[in-house]
Amino acid sequence: MEAPKKHDILNKTVIAWSLWDWGSAAFNAVATTFVFSVYLTSGLFADKDTSSEALSLGLMIAGFAIALMAPITGQRADRKGKGTFWLGVNTFAVVILTGMMFFVRPESPLGPMGALWLGIALLGLGNVFFEFASVNYNAMLGRISTPKTMGRISGLGWGSGYVGGIILLLILFVGFISPEVGWFGVTSEDGLNIRVAMLFAAAWFGLSAIPVLFAVPGRKVAGAEHAERETIIDSYKLLWGTIKRLWNSAPHTVFFLIASAVFRDGLAGVFTFGAIIAAGTFGFSAGDVLIFGVVANIVAGIATITFGALDDKIGPKKVIMISLIAMSIDGILIFIFHDAGTGVFWVLGLILTVFVGPAQSASRSFLARVIPEGREGEVFGLYATTGRAVSFLAPMMFGLSVRLGSYFVPEGASSQYWGILGITLILLVGLILIIPVKAEKAHLDTFEE
Repeated sequence: MEAPKKHDILNKTVIAWSLWDWGSAAFNAVATTFVFSVYLTSGLFADKDTSSEALSLGLMIAGFAIALMAPITGQRADRKGKGTFWLGVNTFAVVILTGMMFFVRPESPLGPMGALWLGIALLGLGNVFFEFASVNYNAMLGRISTPKTMGRISGLGWGSGYVGGIILLLILFVGFISPEVGWFGVTSEDGLNIRVAMLFAAAWFGLSAIPVLFAVPGRKVAGAEHAERETIIDSYKLLWGTIKRLWNSAPHTVFFLIASAVFRDGLAGVFTFGAIIAAGTFGFSAGDVLIFGVVANIVAGIATITFGALDDKIGPKKVIMISLIAMSIDGILIFIFHDAGTGVFWVLGLILTVFVGPAQSASRSFLARVIPEGREGEVFGLYATTGRAVSFLAPMMFGLSVRLGSYFVPEGASSQYWGILGITLILLVGLILIIPVKAEKAHLDTFEE
């Protein structure tokens, strides 16, 4: 498949690729951020602090699983030329798990805590398969773009995710979550409105993911059909060889992987716990959270697409640094003004959303610019692994900060807002780590077997 022409941003292949990002809002925006995670920590299953800490633990365990498996799944897909196939398998695993969230209800035979842990398990497994799918998806970026268009195409894809989130959240808000009696007679009794919303989200992702599976076929790899069966041990030996070659030929790529691992976990924490803080600390209702999510996605979508052009002009590292500085300052302000009312969070929360997407998109384009053809899945697998190797940081720092805050707030008061300090600290550490990374020394032109 030929890459788009230098200035050819909107073509059928790019649009099909971007639709996966569009559909991924069903998991990122609905399951992880604005609907299902808020439902789990709303007090229907356990008190807010207990459920928040339980969710942190579940996501931390999922992060360890991703860290162990993501790189070998990526390199196996590379060697077999089956990146597209595994994108489909992992994506539809997420679709199934999202649909199963329908069975998480307060009046479950499992009991409230049993239902809570079922929901956390589904969300955690969904994160595992979503990251596996993202490895294969991100690996396609270099095949559908050129160095002159990579930032804009990456930004377009990421921005499409926010636009998809806007539309999906509006549909769910109008159809199921806001009205007392929604479409098809759905009510909030036993969490039915949220549960039906998860079925709708699953279908949304499944349908949106189909075009890219046909538009970007797997790469043909000579001799792949005759290759010997690879064991898990073999995969890890090959992975270790990859890491050694990376260190010898392009150590600044390793530095970037470490830095991005840290700040990307902070970015994930902003989305995972931002809506929880909005509801638990600033008093947002479920409907308020959804409205905020819609507006946040509009702001984030516009900002991400706009910053994509800036990425191509000044480079992804500068975009990342600008974003991390702005978000760190904003996180501290949220902590300081935690009791100032919903209006303050509307302003400060939206400022956060301006910079989350550009930092994520620029991180993806930075790596895609330096990977040689045929090694995308392998290196993006390391990208996922290094990220998930520290993915316990955001849940852990959020949980520890909430616990630490409990010693400083009045008895009986919630310390949930202290969690933002833990997330902000991670962003600051990521910023410090990326400062010495030199893009010109991160190219993998000599990355050979």
